[in-house]
Amino acid sequence: MKRFLTDKLIEWKNSKYRKPLILRGARQVGKTYILKDFANTYYDNMAYFNFDHDSSLADLFVNTKDPKRIIEQLSFVVGRKIEPVNTLIIFDEVQECPDALNSLKYFAEETPEYHIVAAGSLLGIKLSHTSFPVGKVKMLTLYPLDFEEFLWALGKKDLANMIREAFAEDKEFSLHTIANEYYRLYLAIGGMPRAILEYKE
Repeated sequence: MKRFLTDKLIEWKNSKYRKPLILRGARQVGKTYILKDFANTYYDNMAYFNFDHDSSLADLFVNTKDPKRIIEQLSFVVGRKIEPVNTLIIFDEVQECPDALNSLKYFAEETPEYHIVAAGSLLGIKLSHTSFPVGKVKMLTLYPLDFEEFLWALGKKDLANMIREAFAEDKEFSLHTIANEYYRLYLAIGGMPRAILEYKE
């Protein structure tokens, strides 16, 4: 499903002031999906680590804060060398490993050439008493699909474009009744990707 956030991820990738990125959001809004899709589309390789599925990953961050040493160990875990620039490193469910979250400030300071994204749910709640890398990371939040993204997901991109154009030009919209039917459908289904996918199927 196409999401507006992808454009912000592209801007982050291309920025010369790029910092490690934290992608926040409620569970099941599509954080993992959008990051994997972004990696597969815009990078040569992806190094994906899920701290909820593999609790042993936390051990890699206990005895060292050296980003280069961490990269060496992560490369061993994925079975190939993690190259800067060409590889997107994804720390998923990072709220399960405060040391991994804290390591982002060292990546920012010592190895900015690595492209690294951490994704997590309820970060502000679960990590409120840990060392947070303030000022050393960029923060983005992924929400459930909005109405325009909902129309895209249903294959109604033309309708979405016509609504946007009518609003921008402040003119009467002749397909208001049809658009209103889709809006009622959106209110009933909501913006969670899984619910929309099941409706489509």
